This record gives sequence, C-alpha cells and structure tokens, in this order.
Amino acid sequence: MLTTIGFDADDTLWQNETFFRLTQDRFLQALQDHADPHHLRERLEAAERRNLDYYGFGVKGFTLSMIETAVEVTEGRVPASVIGDLVAMGRQLLEHPMELLPHARATVTALASDFRLVLITKGDLLHQERKLAQSGLGELFDAIEIVSDKVEATYRTIFARHGTGADQALMVGNSLKSDVIPALDAGAWGVHVPHEHEWSFEAATSPTQHRRFHVIADLGELPALVDQLRFAP
Repeated sequence: MLTTIGFDADDTLWQNETFFRLTQDRFLQALQDHADPHHLRERLEAAERRNLDYYGFGVKGFTLSMIETAVEVTEGRVPASVIGDLVAMGRQLLEHPMELLPHARATVTALASDFRLVLITKGDLLHQERKLAQSGLGELFDAIEIVSDKVEATYRTIFARHGTGADQALMVGNSLKSDVIPALDAGAWGVHVPHEHEWSFEAATSPTQHRRFHVIADLGELPALVDQLRFAP
C-alpha cells in the first residue's frame, strides 16, 4: 500500500530556476566588458559544480560562485562596485517573492487527508523555510526535511522516519537526478514532473523501464495517479 508521499519544493511546488536564470543573465551583463558571455556562462557553471562540496545548494553558494568567477575572469581586477552588485543580486534572489506553480496548492491539499506528506528539499535552510512559510502549504505537511543532498540513503532514512518505509512511499519532483532516481533506488515510486527550465547539474537519463517510474505533465495529474497506485504492488 502507498502510505507516504514526498514532495520536492523548488521547481516542483514553486518557481526557482527561472529566478536563477534571470540573475545569471544580470551577471553576464555586469561582466560583459571582461569576457564573452558564453565563456562566462561556462566558467560560472564550473565554479558552481566545484563549490557544491563547500557551499552546498542554494543562493549563497551561487552568489559566492558568481564572485569567484568575476575575480577569475578579470584576473583579480574586478571593480569593487561590481562585487557589490553581485552581492546585491544574491540578496535580491533570496528576497524574491515565492510563486507557487499551477495546481500545487490544490494537489497538496487533496492528498493531505489520506497520506503522510513529507517535504524533502535541499538548499539554504533559512531561504527554504522562508519560502515554505510564504507558500501557506506548511501546515499540510506532516514533516519537513531540508537536506544537504538527495541520494538513495536520504530517502530510505526519511521514509522510514516519517512513514512506513520507502517501499510504501512515493516521491514527486522535477529532477530525475535528485528526486526520482535515488527514490526509485530506495524502493519507492518516483514521479517526474518536468519543469520548463532544468539546471544542467540535475540532468539525467530517464529511467523509463523502471516499473515504479511515472511522468506527469503537471501536479494536477498527481491525485489520479496516486489513486491508481495506492494499492499497486
């Protein structure tokens, strides 16, 4: 039986990557006199990947990666005013109003009465807590887990702690790499809800042959899928 449903937050329940891309465009514009935009984009992405082990996921790590890239491409000659602008961009990203995605509120509300709901997200702790508070969805979740990364062990631990085990749980998210594949590996169902924008770090091959893998166009399709799966083997 299906007893527990995990939800990713960023780009599953509310917008996230769209705002990062807008900020990245502003970063490219701020340094357009120092490097080719395509080269800058590659350098920034390389810095982000390099820094994940140090700063983790989220706005703060992204902001530090922008500053590091600016210093590198200008060979240390980046004006202090530009550094100030990059810090301001990061702060504005943290302060950006939360925007729920279509069907998020209705779907979470519809499922909350019949299942244990767990929000499983990664990123800056304070930022994620702030977005959850703004969303108005917090009281619908039985548990909130803000983690440093999402791997198979993450789902095994969380679904054992807040549910009846991964084999009776379902994970919903926009990222194949972080939300779906490790949840499937843990024994859960994995439901992919593609977002129009995907961070390259989250790209992965779709596990189309896995019997517990499903894809839906948007969250509005989730309740019907859950009804279909709740007594599935």
